[in-house]
Amino acid sequence: MADGTLIGQCQDRHRHQEWLKFLQLIDAQTPADRDLHLILDNYATHKHPKVKKWLAKHPRFHLHFTPTSASWLNMVERFFRDLTVNRLRRGVFHSLPELVEALQQYLATYNKDPKPYVWTAKACDILAKVQRARQKLNRLKKAR
Repeated sequence: MADGTLIGQCQDRHRHQEWLKFLQLIDAQTPADRDLHLILDNYATHKHPKVKKWLAKHPRFHLHFTPTSASWLNMVERFFRDLTVNRLRRGVFHSLPELVEALQQYLATYNKDPKPYVWTAKACDILAKVQRARQKLNRLKKAR
């Protein structure tokens, strides 16, 4: 996030074992003297006991969990949108290895000239939008 460089990895599954491998990759590819703040969703994989044990031994990692249904708070979702628009949509991939190669090439190209993602919305606008959404949801619940 600080300089825009992205660390990515394609894996067959999304279990705690794969999450631990990714955490180890992050650990290896970032300066050891930096604290790392990771913004995550509430997926159980991120809170598995083995993950918690690993994190206890790596105190520079600080996990911050987004509220349920608030993926817009996680900047990696912006990257996923850009990845979809710029590389995956309308792409033709004849095999899984071909898709993985396309993803890895996109990441490598992005990292040649990385730019940090920057919030453009004002906090008051975001909070107003959340309030409007809550009001609409409450009206929908009452209409049932």
